[in-house]
Amino acid sequence: MTITNENCVVAIEYEVKESGSTEVVDSNKGAEPLEFITGKGHIIPGLENALAGMKKDESGDILVKAVDAYGEVHEEAKQTLPREQFEGVDLKEGMTLYGQGENGETVQVTVVSFDDKEVQVDFNHPLAGKDLMFSVTVLSVREATEEEATSGQLASMGGSCGSHGDEGGCGCGH
Repeated sequence: MTITNENCVVAIEYEVKESGSTEVVDSNKGAEPLEFITGKGHIIPGLENALAGMKKDESGDILVKAVDAYGEVHEEAKQTLPREQFEGVDLKEGMTLYGQGENGETVQVTVVSFDDKEVQVDFNHPLAGKDLMFSVTVLSVREATEEEATSGQLASMGGSCGSHGDEGGCGCGH
């Protein structure tokens, strides 16, 4: 079964480095696979698009440019806030803090610097502006169930494409 851009449930093992670096910035090797439904925006677009056409047990190195990963760095996402807003927090440069955004969503910020009066924070994703090199292995591919395709959420139970297994007949490609 081949990964397509819509309604395939894919599980991958991956390791990611900043392009040109040997330092691993994220990996799930030896841990739970990353499982997602294609076409639902669950993973960065550059990686999802590059996975299209791959099959179970296929591996590859995928370069994802910053614009197709976490975007470019936006200077307006860097702000200076009053130190009082961080009362009770043992601030350290480079630390990541989580808060609540205007619409109730979780917001991540990085502390750039601070003094007695102000704290410089950066709302950009830590990997914004960076080209990323993924080493991936496709562990499984199956068609999303009707419920998964509609809700965009994975069912709690895994499994393959009903009675079709990996032999096809699932609509994800053959």
